[in-house]
Order: sequence, then C-alpha cells, then structure tokens
Amino acid sequence: MTYDLVVIGGGINGCGIARDAAGRGLKVFLAERDDLASGTSSASTKLIHGGLRYLEHYEFRLVREALIEREVLLRAAPHIIRPLRFVLPHHNGLRPWPLIRLGLFLYDHLGGRDILPGTRSVDLRRDETGRPLKDRFVRGYEYSDCWVEDARLVVLNARDAVGRGAAIRTRTRVVRARRDGEAWDVRLSSDAGEETVRGKVLVNAAGPWVSQVLGEVIGHSAPDRIRMVRGSHLVVDRLYDHDRCYIFQNADGRICFAIPYEQNFTLIGTTDEDHQGDPTNPRISAAETDYLLAAVSEYFRTPVTRAQVRWSYSGIRPLYDDGASKAQEATRDYVLKLDPLPGAAPLLSVFGGKITTFRKLAEATLEKLAPFFPQMGKPWTVSAALPGGDFAFTEIEPRITELAGTFPFLTPANARRLFRAYGTDAARICDGAKTAADMGQAFGLLSEREIDHLIANEWARTADDILWRRSKLGLHLSAADQESLRRHMATRVGSPGAENARG
Repeated sequence: MTYDLVVIGGGINGCGIARDAAGRGLKVFLAERDDLASGTSSASTKLIHGGLRYLEHYEFRLVREALIEREVLLRAAPHIIRPLRFVLPHHNGLRPWPLIRLGLFLYDHLGGRDILPGTRSVDLRRDETGRPLKDRFVRGYEYSDCWVEDARLVVLNARDAVGRGAAIRTRTRVVRARRDGEAWDVRLSSDAGEETVRGKVLVNAAGPWVSQVLGEVIGHSAPDRIRMVRGSHLVVDRLYDHDRCYIFQNADGRICFAIPYEQNFTLIGTTDEDHQGDPTNPRISAAETDYLLAAVSEYFRTPVTRAQVRWSYSGIRPLYDDGASKAQEATRDYVLKLDPLPGAAPLLSVFGGKITTFRKLAEATLEKLAPFFPQMGKPWTVSAALPGGDFAFTEIEPRITELAGTFPFLTPANARRLFRAYGTDAARICDGAKTAADMGQAFGLLSEREIDHLIANEWARTADDILWRRSKLGLHLSAADQESLRRHMATRVGSPGAENARG
C-alpha cells in the first residue's frame, strides 16, 4: 500500500502531524518503535506555557505563538488541560521589580488572552502562597499558564488521527528507508515480522533519535545534528496545601518549578544538562537531584530532602544545535528541514519544538509539504476538539458531578479522575454499569472496563503503559495491585508486540 505520508515517531510532534494530515484528506501511516509518548513527550514538566524566560533570549515569535496556543489547546482538551496560576517570589537577586512587571505585562498581552486571568502583585506576608516560603520573600507576582497531562495529549492526537483515517502502528521499528523514484520504501520490523510500506513523503519526527534515523535508517552520511539536553524532575511528598505553582529563579540564572501534582505530591523541575550517548531511558544524576533539592530549599521555609522523594524521571529535549554556549540558552523553537531532491520523494525532518507548540509545528509541516499535495485540505485544527474534549472548559465541574450522578457507584474522587482522563468518553467506559461489580475486576483504582478501553482504543499493551503514560496511577496503586495488573495484562494482551494498525 502507498501512503501520502509515512511518519516515523509517535511522540507529540509525530502524532500531531499525523492528525493534521489525516484531517486534510491525506493517507497517513505512523510507526513508533515503542509505546506512544514513551520518550520525551511523557517526560516534560507538564506545562502548556508561553515560556516567560524565553523573553530574556528575545524569542518573541516563539513566546507569542506559545501564548496563543495555551487557549487554543485549553479549548481543544479541557479535560486534560487546565489553567494554572504561577507565583514568582521577588528577591534582590532578580531584576528590578519594575522590569519584571514589564516582562509580565508583555507576557499578558503579547499573545492575547480571552480565558486566562492576567498578572497580579502578591503580598507574600499576607497571601496564602507566602506561608510555605521563607520570611525574606515579601513581594511576588502571580500570572497564568496551563497544566497538561502530556502523554495523554499524545494519545488523544493519535486517536483523532485514526478517527480521520490514519494508521498508527506502535512497537514497530523502521529499520530502513530508501527512495525509490517518487516514493519511499520503508521497511518495518515488529514481533509480527517484517513488512514494507511505501510513502510519497517521509516525515522524520523521531525526537532524540532524529539524527540517528537520518544516518542509520535513511543512510545520510552527514546528518544534521541535535543538541540533546536532559531535563530531570523529582516528585516529592506534597509541600503545601494551596493549588498554585511556584516559579523560582536560582543564582545561576536557571528557573525551577514546584507544582501541585497528583493530589498528594509536588513536582520539582527541571534541569538543563547536556546529554551524551544513547537517549533511551535517561536517568536523573545525583548532582541533578542535589541541585533541584537545593534550588527549592532556598525558597521554602522547610528544606526539601532526599527522604521526601517518591519518584523521579528524565527526558531528552532534542534541540536544534544552534551553537548556544549553555544548555538552557539553546533555542526551544522548532526547525523543519525539507530535503526535496529533484524528481525524488521528499524527506522532512523535525528538530526541537515544545509540547505547547506542537499544533503549530504540525501546521508548519503541512505548509512545507503543500506543494507535493495540491489537493490537500486547509488548516483545520485550531478549532477542533480532541477526543473527549467536546465541551467548554467552564463545564468541567458540572460534567464531573453529572458523571458521578449517572454512575453513583463511582466515588467522587474516581469520578473526577475518570472525567479528567477521558472527558466525555468516561461515560462510554461506564456505559450500562449499575454497580462497581459491573465494571469488572478491580485493580485498586483501575477497573477492568477502563483497562479494556485502554487496550482497545489507546494502544496500551503493558502495565507500564497504563501506570505511567495513560495515567500516573503508578504513584497511587499498591505494589500488590500493580503486580496483579501486570499479570492481567500478560494474559489479556500476550506479547507487547502483538499490535495492529488502527485505521
């Protein structure tokens, strides 16, 4: 079969491109060698944000684009994206407060705001956000950005792509791609064996592996290089009771966030360290752990220690190598490199990018490819909801109440969790159930019905797919429940490689 686009990589950029292209009438095939969002796209700081610190590097276009996208994405997926207020404590080590206020004024107005509230000054001696902080912090500012369940954002893009005709194949490695006239022959390998698909255009959205794909899979002798920057995070016991996030600036000029996380925890991140070697399964270093703990302890009244750490994760940002001297100064903007040899099939490679701007990246990709598909449809994603997000974000609480009323066997906490994960699809998961027993075997907070949905519709093949990407229930389920889930998945799915192409 010949596709219009063959996409390599099932992260946010690959799935976003597949969704946009399928919605324009193109025939799309996407191959991901592991699980969807198994790399960088599930290891972010979970923010949809303009990037306040990027103003310091004069990246005004990137900031403006990202600021606009906050509300576009909030409207598209109000179940997995929510407004979040950020508190920036001021101290003598920062720029003068009038300059910071000017920067926040630009942040409020550069991209326009219809939904999110603007900046306000905070008296930390009286506001509840000042209570966890040391007494020396008396003035601060509070501004808006958004929170996102990053791995779910990837899966929802993949689901929408499939709903519009795309084929998504996970746990399928692209082992070789070669031009054959005006098409690409792309050889795939999975537990089911090897096969070849053809594509008019090849899109390399392999994230940290983009250069490796160019060299080892496509055969480029001198592929464009990326700068791999490791961002690491700690999850610690909850440090405070309110719902605001803190943004701290450290003596070295870096920033660090402390964010309410999964009800019982606080997320601390991130670092910016150059990463060498294989980007698979990056790990936080002891030095990064010490750095993050020391950074937040400079602000919090009670020091944060290793004994409070419950989990950590790291991701590799595949930044375009722009020659920046420091990892934190390398551009977060995306770069699209089109390799259209005369008379030969085009290749487009994606470098860099932010989860916030994935939708604009996808539009820019299709714009570059438009000359090869003159019958392709127009841009459409700016006003389109993602699966489960077909409601206004202001309706979130009434919708949760409605779900709990329709299925009274759900505890309030579980009704909230289900709607926050699946939106309007939550009712479909519970459809017909009158009692908790109707939901099937229970694995702690997980029901067999929910697991069946994840297997049938969201490409889940292992317990870790569910515990750490489709959700973060790995932080909540007991060791016994997690082991029971692993046994169930082995029986229910069999080999993780037993995959089919939806669409």
